Amino acid sequence: MHNTDRETLETDVLIVGAGPAGLACALRLAQLIEAHNQKAERGQSAAPPLSAENIYILEKAGEIGAHCLSGAVLDPRALRELVPDFEARGAPLESPVTSDAVYFFTRGRAWRLPVNPPFLRNHGNYIISLNRFVKWMGELLEQAGVTVFSGFAGMEVLYDGSRVVGVRTDDKGIDKQGKPKANFQPGYDLRAKVTVFAEGPRGSLTKQLVARLGLDRGRNPQVYTLGVKELWEVPPGRVRRGQVIHTAGWPLSSRQFGGGFIYAVSDTRLSVGLVAGLDYEDPRFDVHHAFQQFKTHPWLRKLLDGGQMVRYGAKTIPEGGYFAIPETAMDGALIAGDAAGFLNSQRLKGIHLAMKTGMLAAETVFEALLQGDYSKATLGNFEERWRASWVRDELWKVRNYHQGFEHGFWSGTLHAALQLVTGGRGVRARYRSRPGHERMKPLAEFDSRPIKTLKPDGRLTFDKLSDVYHSATHHEEDQPPHLVIADYDICNHRCTREYGNPCQHFCPAAVYEMEDDPDGSGKRLKLNPSNCVHCKTCDIADPYQIITWVCPEGGGGPHYEGM
Repeated sequence: MHNTDRETLETDVLIVGAGPAGLACALRLAQLIEAHNQKAERGQSAAPPLSAENIYILEKAGEIGAHCLSGAVLDPRALRELVPDFEARGAPLESPVTSDAVYFFTRGRAWRLPVNPPFLRNHGNYIISLNRFVKWMGELLEQAGVTVFSGFAGMEVLYDGSRVVGVRTDDKGIDKQGKPKANFQPGYDLRAKVTVFAEGPRGSLTKQLVARLGLDRGRNPQVYTLGVKELWEVPPGRVRRGQVIHTAGWPLSSRQFGGGFIYAVSDTRLSVGLVAGLDYEDPRFDVHHAFQQFKTHPWLRKLLDGGQMVRYGAKTIPEGGYFAIPETAMDGALIAGDAAGFLNSQRLKGIHLAMKTGMLAAETVFEALLQGDYSKATLGNFEERWRASWVRDELWKVRNYHQGFEHGFWSGTLHAALQLVTGGRGVRARYRSRPGHERMKPLAEFDSRPIKTLKPDGRLTFDKLSDVYHSATHHEEDQPPHLVIADYDICNHRCTREYGNPCQHFCPAAVYEMEDDPDGSGKRLKLNPSNCVHCKTCDIADPYQIITWVCPEGGGGPHYEGM
């Protein structure tokens, strides 16, 4: 950060992140403020009126929704509570789910399960584009008078001792060498009575906050999967709008966690993706490559042949479950949604939990505003609220789900069945877990097993750069790299030797590239940060934990239109 005079903006509530959690928080708070002000006008409340204009939302994307990506099948439970007349108000729900199917793939065959597992039954849910859905929520907020700062990235948490007092936004107009350019503009200090962190998975500020305040003491480590997805236009007659299909098995090995999905957004538009755990063992594994293989399966090829891929995206998913949720309340701040890990990994759903925790955060913040008390003692009511709500009920039933897959698919399936019978317990009360990167094994253990590669054909299968082009990713080229490598020496020598530089495989956007050293001494790491789709995989999966993802200049990144 540059030593410069910064403008300070003071507000009541600052929400970091305009995804489902942040927007639901702002909308619920605006509703509570409006109801309170009406009471105050009628003399039914002694507390002074409040203003929704004093709710600020900070969003790193250039517009609301541009960085929002999900499968996505929406459980409308939280939406129904937040906006009861959501259909009349034009919520962009692409299709109600009309049918469900689950398949087990081998390399050449597809076996349909005769009965769908209860957790993959989606009757009453909707297929949505998360991008379009949050844009619509943004319109409701605009009507409510909430202030949105889009195109501004939060770079640093502001503290007074251990109390959170706000966030500093990014300096704009800094060149690659870290020097101010002609268009330099210093960031703002946004100071707030309460800051709600709703940044999504592996949020960069949330990561700082959790580490500084030790909010994950006694918790399981958070574990993640990576989802890669393409949107396809296919000829009519292949699918029926509202079909939801999940797959297990090939191309993932039985040692891996994950599966595929195919959602029929319309009669001709398909959302196709693969989700794989970032706790795999083979350092050469590449989720993007596995996804391209997935599309070559005869069953799926038949569905996509003659179609056209129109969009691409990648995103990490927090799957540690109930025991991995950090402390979510502290002096001056709360953490909601995916940033805290509120996600049901068994159902592959987190949007409704993000929205509900955002709403419960809003109720807690509203109480704090009326009392003028922003201490942990008051904000701690958020913990009580979510633990007394259906959020806890839902997460408790799947509290050991992902951990049960520690030793692969088949033993995981057995654990999942036991957990279903025992209300989520399984064989012990709390399954321990370890961070995914610790499960990666040295390359020497796999050298004798060649990895099957696939040459992209540009019609059904694509290389990473072609897919990144379809994510509409754009960054200002002349800016400091937002992927901070603590020690290049480890990358260029030790990692090459021990793991074969897995960054070039696990990144779904070709950001990391090993190129020949000019002096002929071997390979060295080259970064292509302008390709980054903000999935945070590198920050999570690097075996040495020396890559830190920080926000690039606000407004940069993917543009997930319709995703």
